[in-house]
Amino acid sequence: MDKELKSAEELQAEAARFARSLAPLSTGATLVTLSGELGAGKTTFTQALASALGVTETVTSPTFVLEKIYDLPEGDAFARLAHIDAYRLEGEGALGPLGFQELMKDTGTLVVLEWPEMVASDLPKSAHALMLTVMPDNTRTLSYA
Repeated sequence: MDKELKSAEELQAEAARFARSLAPLSTGATLVTLSGELGAGKTTFTQALASALGVTETVTSPTFVLEKIYDLPEGDAFARLAHIDAYRLEGEGALGPLGFQELMKDTGTLVVLEWPEMVASDLPKSAHALMLTVMPDNTRTLSYA
C-alpha cells in the first residue's frame, strides 16, 4: 500500500495513524524498519510516531549515538520506544553492541530502525517495513510492505 504525502503535516498525520494501528507481538519486540534516501523523512516520521505514542522529550536522530530509548506513558500498548539509526553500521553482528537481540526479546518494546539495509543480516523479519521515497515535486511516497 502506498500513501502520497504532500506536506510535513501529512507525514505527521500518517505517522500518528500508523502509531494507533500498532499492537505488541506476543513473541518479542515489534520491529518497524524505515528505508529511504537521506532527507526522505525517516526521522521526521519517527518523531511524529513518538509524539503520537506520548513521548514528550525531544526526539532527535540517533545518527551519532546509534540508539535512543524512550519510556512511554503507563497504559500505552508499549512500554518503550527504541529508535536505532543503522546508517553508520554495516555487516553481520553490527547491532550486537547495541543490545539488539535483548531488545527484540521484549514484547513491551517497539523498535524503529532506520537504514535496515545496512544491517539486513542481523534483522529478523520486520513486522512493518516502510519505505519513504522523495518524488520530483518534493512530496513523499510512503510504501508499506
